[in-house]
Amino acid sequence: MLGRWYRKPGPIFGGRLRHMRRPGLTRREWLERTVPGAAGVLFLPAWAAADDAPKLVDIAEYTEAGKRLGVRKLPKIVKSEEQWRSELTRISFEVTRHADTEVPFTGETWNEHGKGLYRCICCDTAVFHSNSKYESGTGWPSFWRPLDRRNVEEHVDRSEREVRMAIACRLCDAHLGHVFEDGPPPTGQRYCMNSAAMRFVEM
Repeated sequence: MLGRWYRKPGPIFGGRLRHMRRPGLTRREWLERTVPGAAGVLFLPAWAAADDAPKLVDIAEYTEAGKRLGVRKLPKIVKSEEQWRSELTRISFEVTRHADTEVPFTGETWNEHGKGLYRCICCDTAVFHSNSKYESGTGWPSFWRPLDRRNVEEHVDRSEREVRMAIACRLCDAHLGHVFEDGPPPTGQRYCMNSAAMRFVEM
């Protein structure tokens, strides 16, 4: 009966369909019953799109051989604690998701001298290149600059008695380490990273 349906003005799906729902059905339920292939698709209300949609960030992409492909706008990667925990080793999880620090001289790449890229262990974003790695004597892999500043971001860290500048992966917010102003030329900076936060890809 027509009395059991109502029509809400406003086109959807490019104007080919209009909101016509049976009372008592949610928008998702109506779409899943009416539109082929709609089941399992995440639908965000228009009012939530601006706030709930993943933030877009500029990321410089590189091949495994280190060739720069260009810069793309990608949505921030957001996962639950349970998801990250299931995908990472215990030490990588604690370092990247809880900003812990590995014991010096124990990481896999602090003494790595090969040529290659260092990628975020969580999302594979290229963050450092071996050509800026140097021996700092600290027991952590150290670099005098990131591969591309678009791929990392800085945050003030007040968790210790001193104020430090933390470095994170821009795409997934994984904690990588800290940067200090006691590095070698030409930047004078020391990006003191955790081996557990990165994977080394040899060229």
